[in-house]
Amino acid sequence: MKAFKKSSLFLVLAALLVVASACGNGNGEGGTGAEGGEGQTSGSVKIDGSSTVFPIMEAVSEEFNAENPNIKAPVGVSGSGGGFEKFTKGETDLSNASRPIKEEEKKLAEDNGIEFTELTLAYDGLSVVVNKENDFVDKLTVEELNKIFKRGSEVKTWADVRESWPEEEIQVFAPGTDSGTFDYFNEEILHEKGIRKDAQLSENDNVLVQGVTGSKGGISFFGYAYYLENKDNLKVVPIENEEGKAVKPTADTIQSGEYNPLSRPLFTYVKHESIKNNDAVYDYVKFALENSGSYAKEVGYVALPKEKYEEQLKKMKEVAGK
Repeated sequence: MKAFKKSSLFLVLAALLVVASACGNGNGEGGTGAEGGEGQTSGSVKIDGSSTVFPIMEAVSEEFNAENPNIKAPVGVSGSGGGFEKFTKGETDLSNASRPIKEEEKKLAEDNGIEFTELTLAYDGLSVVVNKENDFVDKLTVEELNKIFKRGSEVKTWADVRESWPEEEIQVFAPGTDSGTFDYFNEEILHEKGIRKDAQLSENDNVLVQGVTGSKGGISFFGYAYYLENKDNLKVVPIENEEGKAVKPTADTIQSGEYNPLSRPLFTYVKHESIKNNDAVYDYVKFALENSGSYAKEVGYVALPKEKYEEQLKKMKEVAGK
């Protein structure tokens, strides 16, 4: 019995020594930082906006959260317009967009005392797709795209686009009007006239993919990453560029500008107040600029030159006062 008590006392003392050692030796080398959880930035980053930019920012948030488990940074998808609506009211820290902010949106931000910086994350080639079983659409011109998608379009069948094509009904799927992808297409292809009334609209690009894959006469357009993700179930259509050459979207043709007029930059907008006063937001933006190039390639977009990310990071450091 006495031996048992001595053994128990020894174990208790040993345990106390382990605890004391874990708490540090008084010279500041204790269990702080990443290992102990102390010293890590905590908080949240509020992000919303474009579904086209979503794949990049989703990758950023997943990897950032893995390295910074105390910071939550979920990415909302309400479209570029929906994202700007929240951003200009001060409800979010970052607003992802597949088009530049509009003048009226800038004015709303200014009226609400919101200063911001536009950051370019990657380049995208807006991809026009048809059903995989479509074996006759070999290319489309900008004029033909306008004819198919425009408000007031009289196109009902593929034969209405070209006489040599079959009289098969066309089903048109398109991004919703809150989408930056819609805004870009509306400006470049539809000349601000708007989309046909019978088009089936959605801010969610996955819904558009499903629409085309489920409709033999389907046609739609969305970001290059969504085409790549679903390329086994879709047929991408070469578009005749300004030089009269039919070009498919690829990393090379998007970066070179050969895939015109449907190549475009992708953005996120950062609220200055957030990056100045919230270390979680600064850390997130820094991580995004350091990694967006590689993540853009992974999800199917085209990275900027490295020095462009570095220039933007320098600017963010200045804004944050770092």
